[in-house]
Amino acid sequence: MQQICFQMDIRFYKYQGTGNDFIMLDGREFSLGEDPVPQVKKLCHRKFGIGADGLIVLQEKEGYDFEMCYYNADGSQSMCGNGARCAVAFAAFLGIITEETHFLAIDGPHRARISGDWVALEMGKVQGIQSREEAFFVDTGSPHHVVFVDDVANHDVIGLGRKIRNDRERYPHGTNVNFVQPIGKDHIQVRTYERGVEDETLSCGTGVTACALVYGSRHKQQSIKISTPGGNLEVSFAEDNNGGFESIILSGPAKQVFSGTISLAVEAVRERENLE
Repeated sequence: MQQICFQMDIRFYKYQGTGNDFIMLDGREFSLGEDPVPQVKKLCHRKFGIGADGLIVLQEKEGYDFEMCYYNADGSQSMCGNGARCAVAFAAFLGIITEETHFLAIDGPHRARISGDWVALEMGKVQGIQSREEAFFVDTGSPHHVVFVDDVANHDVIGLGRKIRNDRERYPHGTNVNFVQPIGKDHIQVRTYERGVEDETLSCGTGVTACALVYGSRHKQQSIKISTPGGNLEVSFAEDNNGGFESIILSGPAKQVFSGTISLAVEAVRERENLE
């Protein structure tokens, strides 16, 4: 089908998952075009746009309930655990799904369940944990540097996080950075400097998953509670026979905050008359 470019008033929705906030667009009848990055950056800007840690477009995908197309605030793409949970809540709001879903993200297929505002998301399998001097590295769909500290509440998350994130010798493509403090046998506190946002976020789903895998595997716990500045999450998992992890479930709240309309340059993926 020939793409038709035009300016259109698009309804957006704002969602948050433990303080990790996202702009949601129903992209089943339009796309942001071949180069959406400038619009993503503008929309996510907290002074000149709607403001968000990231932007998510829900699209139709054969064989799945939907596809989640996720952009960080700087326009880069990665897997986002809290974003995926919010996407599930958005899909339920749109009537695309009911209690269960099978959808596609940048790192592959995912399944999830929703009950009220609580979303349990099945993450992708994780190959294993790498030791990095005093820290650990885990790829949970996005890269994560995990380091344990004694007083996470007063730690220099932004300063130290930015330094590690931009350590090109260790991480040529950059990394997210997580600071972890155990506060119970099966309970940790986590703060995250997030790549793509280039700041501390109130929560990071792939990050708390990485931290839970590191802490749980070291302390023989397969169900971990996580406290973040934005709220509480839970991660459960099973270890496989090759040092990796499977059946990883990230659970927590996902809530709609508000909605509105904004004028965007879009491309129709259906006939324009169907959009009016």
